[in-house]
Amino acid sequence: MKENMIKEWLGRNRGNGVKLLRKLIQERSVQGHESSAQAVVIEACRELGMEIDIWEPDIKEMSLHENFVSTRENFEDSPNVVAIWKGTGGGRSIILNGHIDVVPEGDLLQWECDPYEGKVQDGKIYGRGSTDMKGGNVSLLLAINALKSIGVKLKGDVIFQSVIEEESGGAGTLATILRGYSADAVLIPEPTNMKIFPKQQGSMWFRLKVKGRSAHGGTRYEGVSALEKSILVIEKIQELETKRNERVEDPLYKGIPIPLPINIGKVEGGSWPSSVPDLVVLEGRIGVGPEEKLVEVKQELATWLKSLGETDPWFKSHPVELEWFGAQWVPGSVELGHPFVKMIEKAYIQVEKKQPILEASPWGTDGGLFTQLSGIPTVVCGPGTTEVAHYPNEFIYIDEMIKAAEIFAILLMEWCEISDEG
Repeated sequence: MKENMIKEWLGRNRGNGVKLLRKLIQERSVQGHESSAQAVVIEACRELGMEIDIWEPDIKEMSLHENFVSTRENFEDSPNVVAIWKGTGGGRSIILNGHIDVVPEGDLLQWECDPYEGKVQDGKIYGRGSTDMKGGNVSLLLAINALKSIGVKLKGDVIFQSVIEEESGGAGTLATILRGYSADAVLIPEPTNMKIFPKQQGSMWFRLKVKGRSAHGGTRYEGVSALEKSILVIEKIQELETKRNERVEDPLYKGIPIPLPINIGKVEGGSWPSSVPDLVVLEGRIGVGPEEKLVEVKQELATWLKSLGETDPWFKSHPVELEWFGAQWVPGSVELGHPFVKMIEKAYIQVEKKQPILEASPWGTDGGLFTQLSGIPTVVCGPGTTEVAHYPNEFIYIDEMIKAAEIFAILLMEWCEISDEG
């Protein structure tokens, strides 16, 4: 059976997978510096004999699109890479989409190893991007390599995408859509611990300006502290978070304590210890449910903030200013009974000998861009866990990466169909 041949091939080539992931980790592909890591991807795809498309997205062209978000002036040194394994015809096609960009390493003192060494220890590979999501990308490439190496030919096209800018809103994936890439399904191997996410929440960043009135600290009663008013604002936002989550009835969110969180992640205010602060700026992130629209969530937050005047008359004459800025991720959803979801479940069961866990993603991915802009059923499922993503000492289990490759290879055979020529 071809499934046994896949497993045996992956067992023999486990070391090559480790080597490839280490090479990717050793290239520090933070925003604006993705080209060296993409060069590793290009080399791997060329060795597989795939048709390769490399380009730096045109920021002027993309800026006209309503779903484009970026803080950059251009994408120099940040190429997208798409590699195609052409099918013989007559089968369903698939996009395998993974991002090459990683978040910065943060405080090096919190790392027990060099974040860009790719250290191998106790069955794990350590390093920034190991789990989010270079390990998942390697699983995809191993799956393709395994099939090609054992002589399998597929009817449908396999379109592997290594994109930039996922960590800041999905400009890389948007660029592939605008370039014309499409398929019958999309798989994104973000680190879900191989849970299957048919639904992904979106998210948006917001900025709030809370106003006060300055005064000397010795007579602070003559001023109005923007800091104290901001506490009321935060409490009001927490009430909105509670209200929004009380509406969530989707069973896929059952195991998640706060399905749609609202997080205040940055606070700035005041100019002098002996002065009453007259301005505090709060920046945060609001989760958007898989079935919600970004514009509706924006309006709900705006309406909720306006009601602050009912709590404190100060806000009637000094309303909180709301601004949407920075990154945003579009939510996405596919029916649980969709054939693509069922085939992923089947492949998982075949390898793991147990039922998979189906959940809704508690964080944003590029999946929503495919479902909402292109109407393509998209599922997020990959090795690694979000518990160590963006953290010091990020790692991935080698066994999980190899098992994921096995599951993906079986999925490709089922979805794209084996050609009679193979």
